[in-house]
Amino acid sequence: MEILYEDAVVISQGEKPGEPTLITVNCPDKAGLCCDLCRVILLFGLSICKGDGQTDGKWCYIVFWVVGKPSTRWNLLKQRLLEVCPSYFSTSEIDYYKPENQQPRPPDVFLLMFWCSCDYEGLLHDVTEVLCELELTIKRVKVSTTPDGRVMDLFYITDTRELLGTKMRQEETIHCLKNVLGKALISCEIELAGPEFTACSQGSSFLPSAITEDMFSLELPNKHRSGFLAPNPVSITVDNGLSPSHTLVQIFCKDHKGLLYDITRTLKDYNIQIPYGRFFANRKGNCEMDLFLIQADGKKIVDPNKQNALCSRLRMELLRPLRLAVASRGPDTELLVANPC
Repeated sequence: MEILYEDAVVISQGEKPGEPTLITVNCPDKAGLCCDLCRVILLFGLSICKGDGQTDGKWCYIVFWVVGKPSTRWNLLKQRLLEVCPSYFSTSEIDYYKPENQQPRPPDVFLLMFWCSCDYEGLLHDVTEVLCELELTIKRVKVSTTPDGRVMDLFYITDTRELLGTKMRQEETIHCLKNVLGKALISCEIELAGPEFTACSQGSSFLPSAITEDMFSLELPNKHRSGFLAPNPVSITVDNGLSPSHTLVQIFCKDHKGLLYDITRTLKDYNIQIPYGRFFANRKGNCEMDLFLIQADGKKIVDPNKQNALCSRLRMELLRPLRLAVASRGPDTELLVANPC
């Protein structure tokens, strides 16, 4: 029997210019599925203006209304969305197609190294934009400028397509970088990262502990709590009386890029499932969200401490989607930017 797996994701363009594109996902459910879908949509530069979804715990139906640039590669987006959807066999009784206890292999890390004859404003932006369009994920970056103005950049990257080990994929990457950097590019090489990257990745953070504690603390600064620098208040309410089996969390806030992903990622981190949810952003940038939640054990969230912890984390993600800090290192001043991925 042939399974029409591609029908799990259907993308329908708006009938008129400017109308949102409709993305429908109809597939087996898994913990964190909505988060994974939102992350893919965000990586393609799209904004979700409306969403609706429900699940019975085994099968889910999710609809996104998205807007974005005309150059969006919709066929590739569909392929990436399909890759995060569980297969039909995950809920069927045909289990012999699935290897038991098979852990996903971590992707290979490659070192992209290039020299430029001169630095210019926006160079790092241009390079990261090319890598993003090529679906290459940046794990670590080291940028150096020599006294004579030349630039050496080291990018440790992984390939979503898992083809960077091939000559064709490497030539494609180098060709795209040459088109952007032009005559400024002196040399460009791609090779499999050595053990020094693994050792570096397993080491402690290079950020001072005082800075990391301030950037990732769940406690909001006093100026946020008092309303300063937070002219757009966030309202989060928890209701256990409306539904006999679900906890309703209602959120009212201002919209920002990746808002739905930030919220679903937080719920995934807390191992909380969304049997039903609605999301809407109006033209004024105000968002309304109703989420019916259950814990991993299928029960409501009744513990006040868990409710408070969840609300504090959500409020932090909505008020501070980016963490910023300024640190002084000798003659240089560093701007540190942290964003959960």
